[in-house]
Amino acid sequence: MDFVFSDLVAGYVVGYDPTRGALDLRTSDGRPVRAKITRDTYAEMIRNLGERPVGVSEPMVELLRPGRHVFVHGLFYPERGATTFDAKRVVLVGPGEGYRFEETDWWPRQLAELARFYRHAQFGATNPVDFADYRTVLRLGGDKADDHVQETDTVSRLVYGMASAYMLTGDEDFLGVAERGTEYLRENMRFVDRDENVVYWYHGIDVRDGIQSRCFASEFSDDSQSIPAYEQIYALVGPTQTYRITGDPRIASDIDGTLRLFDRFFKDPVRGGYYSHIDPILLSPHHESLGPNRSRKNWNSIGDHAPAYLINLYLATGEERHARMLEETFDMIVDHFPDATSPFVQERFHGDWSPDRTHGWQQDRAVVGHNLKIAWNLTRMNAIKAKDSYSVLADRIARSLPAFGADRQRGGWYDVVQRVLGVGQDRHRLVWHDRKAWWQQEQAILAYLILAGTTGDQEFLKHGREAQAFYNAFFLDHDEGGVYFNVLADGHPYLLGTERLKGSHSMSMYHAAELAFLSTVYGRLLLGGGPLSLWFKPRADGFKDRVLRVAPDALPPGSAQLEWVEVDGRPYADFDPVAMTVNLPDSDHDLTVRAHLAPAEG
Repeated sequence: MDFVFSDLVAGYVVGYDPTRGALDLRTSDGRPVRAKITRDTYAEMIRNLGERPVGVSEPMVELLRPGRHVFVHGLFYPERGATTFDAKRVVLVGPGEGYRFEETDWWPRQLAELARFYRHAQFGATNPVDFADYRTVLRLGGDKADDHVQETDTVSRLVYGMASAYMLTGDEDFLGVAERGTEYLRENMRFVDRDENVVYWYHGIDVRDGIQSRCFASEFSDDSQSIPAYEQIYALVGPTQTYRITGDPRIASDIDGTLRLFDRFFKDPVRGGYYSHIDPILLSPHHESLGPNRSRKNWNSIGDHAPAYLINLYLATGEERHARMLEETFDMIVDHFPDATSPFVQERFHGDWSPDRTHGWQQDRAVVGHNLKIAWNLTRMNAIKAKDSYSVLADRIARSLPAFGADRQRGGWYDVVQRVLGVGQDRHRLVWHDRKAWWQQEQAILAYLILAGTTGDQEFLKHGREAQAFYNAFFLDHDEGGVYFNVLADGHPYLLGTERLKGSHSMSMYHAAELAFLSTVYGRLLLGGGPLSLWFKPRADGFKDRVLRVAPDALPPGSAQLEWVEVDGRPYADFDPVAMTVNLPDSDHDLTVRAHLAPAEG
């Protein structure tokens, strides 16, 4: 190349010669890169949300020890028939060869900061929580846009984040937001169809001038004038996480009503699986008004049940019917999603399960994060009911995907990729850009952490650490709070259009909160990070048979145990350490339960 350009290199230090300023790096896939350290090169340490900048005073010769994982921003110059890389900024991800994000309280502190950001943005830092003031669209700094629509799914995603923050921190304010949000969803965005004995959820409501106008059918362009399965799925994400804490029987009733909706109107009783859309009048997946969404199935309608609410529902109830639904869902994934012609799964289908490779924006393209999400959730499902088909597909995806979906030069994971090679091509093409979305980094981190924790494979651990390093180095907004939607390939935030927002149809608190919550769980209970405490607030009428289930996620049997329990601040002995259940005492008031879990011995 005969021009100067800036870029990022992520790698491991091989050696540093301070006399020549030569820094030799090895990238994730083993390629050598030499950077020149100049008098203008400076170093900084990654920091968590809410932290001040961490100064680095050591000389470069002390910082750049072999084996250390670093990010290097710099300028590439064409010189003498080759390219010289002058380093301008070195980002350290931890002390020595360690990682700051593996500090015991890194992810809980990040989750608490996220919760405070969204609480302040929506309701003020200390004001009473009134969801009438909630807005879907939040600008970069958290201030509200002139948009008065409250989308059901984004309210629900905020509720999920607040409930998760309470579980990990015990902060009662976060639970208060979650409970008020759940109540707001029930009162304003839920429709109970007593004729059909089902519950469904409005797309949202417009609260302009204090007058509510309900939007039944979706107003999002991909799903216009239909009821998409994924909106009904994500309407449950927040209430279900809140139910895990409180056992509120009204939430359980709403979930059961929505499950009946899925079973009666979205499910294909002949070929299996769930249709992606139904029409808002006849509730049929085959109505001609659905246009390109008529008689279709996709990843969202089949697979998103599990991470959004169904695994959490099973954790809360232990009911076999939920395990059966999970099993059916994952059996459909292993039967229909793999494709021998591509390293990526097939994501869209006609009603007969034949691939749909011409649909809308997706065409014959792969969403990298969906592939990673499948590997992550297959591994979770394998802990609930072990099947070779689950572990084999998860392993296949996890081992093959870095070569096609990861940026092995800079770190991080790409967005949408062509599923198959074009004529004369030897690299799968990125579809629109090389940007990296926050939620797809989440899927990579969780997939590789749980796989590393369940298999002990060091290559999986390496991918998990590299994904965490990129996310924590470049997605945290230290100026305004929260996390960025997208960054450029080199980690700089991309702040145009809807991607500059902190709240939108696509973004609320869910993915960043889920990442923080489960990274804590996997890091401590599966990867040797140590014990953790979770907080619950069972209602007096909460939980069937007064049994509180405190397992934090679907973990391999025998990997974790419940060590001790406190109820209202006092030691409590009536619990099962292996099943991770607590037999709650009868009470006329809500109880505060602290459950302390640890990796199982041996």
